[in-house]
Amino acid sequence: MRLVQVTDTHLLADPAGRSRKGEPLRQLHAVLARAHSLRPDVVLMTGDVAQDETPVAYRHACDAFGELACPWFWIPGNHDQPELMAAAHPLLESIDLGSWRVLLLNTRVSGQPGGAVGVEQLQRLAEQLEADDRPTLIALHHPPLAIGSVWMDAIGLADRDALWQTLAPYPQVKAMLCGHIHQAFAAREGMVEVYGCPATSDQFLPLSHEFAVDEAARPGLRVVDFTHDSLHTWIERVDL
Repeated sequence: MRLVQVTDTHLLADPAGRSRKGEPLRQLHAVLARAHSLRPDVVLMTGDVAQDETPVAYRHACDAFGELACPWFWIPGNHDQPELMAAAHPLLESIDLGSWRVLLLNTRVSGQPGGAVGVEQLQRLAEQLEADDRPTLIALHHPPLAIGSVWMDAIGLADRDALWQTLAPYPQVKAMLCGHIHQAFAAREGMVEVYGCPATSDQFLPLSHEFAVDEAARPGLRVVDFTHDSLHTWIERVDL
């Protein structure tokens, strides 16, 4: 079973619109072409789909993802409008991968760049984990731990301590995928692996105190291969 993660497309209504350093829609198509060549069973988009929060930007995303030969799913990021997303393509809580499952969290806080899981969603997460002990991957937009970048850590997950406390009794949680950080990242919290992913749009400079674009880094995606009770993951970069 193979999952491909893409993230932070930051699309605009104008299909030729530009980001700080590139063309978001063109770059998304290039990344998805690489994803298609990897023959995934499922593709997961981990938030910040639209930069300008317009219905047209979400239609661009759906058209692009719709060309894949597999199911695809998404979660909101801080730049997104969940109502517009849900109108264009379903927002789900989980993905059934047979011997594995993926739980999808919405960490968007309206009007804020930082995120939170929230008390109600944490309770729901505990209920889901209590009811099913299959190996579990959790996906969310905001990183659940500090990444060593001062400005980014200030707009991370506000209730990450509560999230980790919620997860502590459930050893079936093997890993977490996040967006938001626009860079490759890997760390461990206890027995849980945490992975970040390059954006399809602009890349952010790792370990920076202030906001900075990494002009040397290329867009990319993350590949996750599942076995019965473990996973193997790596980053693929895309030339433009």
